[in-house]
Amino acid sequence: MSAASGAVGAPGAVETALAGLGLTLPEVVPPLAAYQPAVRTGAYVYTAGQLPMVDGELPATGKVGAEVTPEEARKLAEICALNALAAVKSVIGDLDRVARIVKVVGFVASAPDFTGQPGVLNGASELLGRAFGDKGVHARSAVGVAVLPLDAPVEVELQVELTDD
Repeated sequence: MSAASGAVGAPGAVETALAGLGLTLPEVVPPLAAYQPAVRTGAYVYTAGQLPMVDGELPATGKVGAEVTPEEARKLAEICALNALAAVKSVIGDLDRVARIVKVVGFVASAPDFTGQPGVLNGASELLGRAFGDKGVHARSAVGVAVLPLDAPVEVELQVELTDD
């Protein structure tokens, strides 16, 4: 849990909003290669692409529109966003320090005829909106790709602006 208003261990407003949705932040997913899950520079945090890992496992693999339905992929995009938020929290300590989610970039491993990438990424975008309110409204790219690491169906990265220290 993060510190909020000086109360050590008390959940902040963002984590309370997530709890109200029945969600909790997971542990940060360890890197799969030579990179950091998140990096802060100045007033910004950039996350690495986050896969929909749950307890060290991918709940589904394959291409969206083939082995994975768009509805399943939408839920996986939400998990990616939660993992990205965990990475952000790991470098700033408290998600209430987020001034704005600036941009979401999402990649969807797509069957050749699948064109619903924006709908899949709505899973991540809508979660961020519910957790952060107006601060969660962001720019976004939704990109269809041939394959993702570990045959994951979805990958999401965030660019976040912080409040003044």
